Order: sequence, then structure tokens, then C-alpha cells
Amino acid sequence: MGNNHIRTFMLIAGLTALFMGIGFMLGGQVGMIVALLFAGVGNFISYWNADKIVLSMYKAKEVDEHHSNRQIAEYARDVKDMAREAGMPIPKITIIDNPQPNAFATGRNPENAAVAATTGLLRMLDRREIRGVMGHELAHVKNRDTLTMTLTATIAGAISALANFALFFGGNDRERSGGLIGTLAIMFLAPMAASLVQMAISRGREYEADKTGAEIAGDPEALASALQKIESFARGEVNVDAERNPATAHMFIINPLNGKGADNLFSTHPATQNRIAALMKLRQQYGRASKPRSETSTGPKRKVDLPAFAKPIEKKDDPWG
Repeated sequence: MGNNHIRTFMLIAGLTALFMGIGFMLGGQVGMIVALLFAGVGNFISYWNADKIVLSMYKAKEVDEHHSNRQIAEYARDVKDMAREAGMPIPKITIIDNPQPNAFATGRNPENAAVAATTGLLRMLDRREIRGVMGHELAHVKNRDTLTMTLTATIAGAISALANFALFFGGNDRERSGGLIGTLAIMFLAPMAASLVQMAISRGREYEADKTGAEIAGDPEALASALQKIESFARGEVNVDAERNPATAHMFIINPLNGKGADNLFSTHPATQNRIAALMKLRQQYGRASKPRSETSTGPKRKVDLPAFAKPIEKKDDPWG
């Protein structure tokens, strides 16, 4: 936990320093001070309202196990069960009306966290696979990744906005530090630098969340199967809200913006096949036929459909019309 806090502090400090540097190039010392104040206010607001900010971007609606739709009710019930079994506070459980199969978690700490799944995810995956995905999101909450991910999204978005401001309003100010060259440097390098920080930290945390999430759900194979299906279908559906807020892309279980297939400097997520391979190695620790934790716990037992890992993908009936 201590190392996680140190990494978080270094990340936020680095992005804030970058933000101040842009401010200095745009307005000298005054610009740097304004940028520092802006970053401080942004961090404060994000810290206390992280879940509300991101959930509002995606028009997420809170649901529970009493929902009239069976799939949504099962989804909410399974998230609650896994959180209890992992000894975690139960997060706010939400649904996003979006055809792209995806999910994310947000919030400043486990006591003030939220998880979200798209309607596309519930349509595409079976119950076992949905448990695997939400186990991954609960792992982000348990590992306290959500605060870092949300603060990073906020500052990276602000850096991009500031770069756009420099592009449209800074080019004619020859007296400003850096002049036209400075404006071009801000326009191209600042968003890239912020994105690189996002990407580097996101990939490492995704692998760790895969591992912890498989332990929470008790079923590495289910998460591997889910990732394979999501990767196949996510590229065919445009996530309009994610395109409007690209700084939040690293928060999703699969990159909602593009389908880069390799672990490289410009990928917000690890290659899906690499994640699947790591999960299938972890599967050996659970035996050949891994089962969800709820089937082996001492609590109430519920019937869970366990389809074969390589079962052909079939589109479910659409309960949302």
C-alpha cells in the first residue's frame, strides 16, 4: 500500500509539474502560478468528487439486485457478493447505456467507490464472464488504483485543453516565452507527455488488477474468456462518450478508443493476448476446472452457468430493445 501511495504521489506531482511548465511557456511566471492554482483546485475537486465526475460523463445509472431486468439484477447481486467475500465495502453499482462491451471503476477510496458496466457488456457476456470482469474492477478498488486513475484523467484532460488553448490563442504572442516554437512544442509534446504517463501506469495496474480480480472472482479462466470476447467486439462499436473524453480511456478494462494490439509506448492497455496468457497461467493454481468463489464459499450457494471457455460467441436477446 505504501509503494502504491508513493507511485500515486509521484505521478500526480509529475503531471502537475508538466502543467506548470506549460503555464510558464504560455504566460511566464504568472502563467506558471495560475497553472499551479488551477491544478490544485482540479486535484481537490477530483479527490472529493472522483466517482461523480466520471459517472456523469458516461450518464451512469445506479442499479441493485432488485432491478426488473434479470441480467442487471444478477450483475448487481454478483458484485455485492464478491465485494463481501473479498472483505471490501460494497461500491456503488451502476450501468451505462452503451453498446460497446466495457467496464470501469472509479472513486477516491474503497469506501467511496463505484463500478460501472455497459449494457453492451451484459448483452455480450455470460454471467460467469461478467463476474470475472467485475472482479477485475473490484481489484482496482481494492488496490486503490481508482484515485490515481481518476486524478490522472483529470490532469491529462486539463493539459490537453491547455495545449488546445495555446494552439488557438498563443501563436501571435511573440513576447511570450518560447514564441511560436513554444506554442508548437506545447501543442504536440504536452498531450503526448501526459498520455505517456497515463499509458505507462495503466498497463502495469491492469496486469495486477487481472491477477487480483481473478482471485476475487475465483475464476481466472472466466476473465480470460471475457477479455477475448470484449476485444473481438469492442472495436465494432464506437463509444461516443469515450471519444469525447479520451483522457478517461485508461480507466476501462479494454481501451475504448482503438485496437492497438501490442504492448508499446503508445498503448493505454497491455495487449489482450498477453493478459489472457497471464491469466491462463494463473488458472493452473485453481485447478483445471476453475469455479467462481461463490460456489465454493460457505455462504448461500447459487446456480451459475459455466459454459466452455472456447464456446462460440452467440449474441444474447437484447433486453433493452
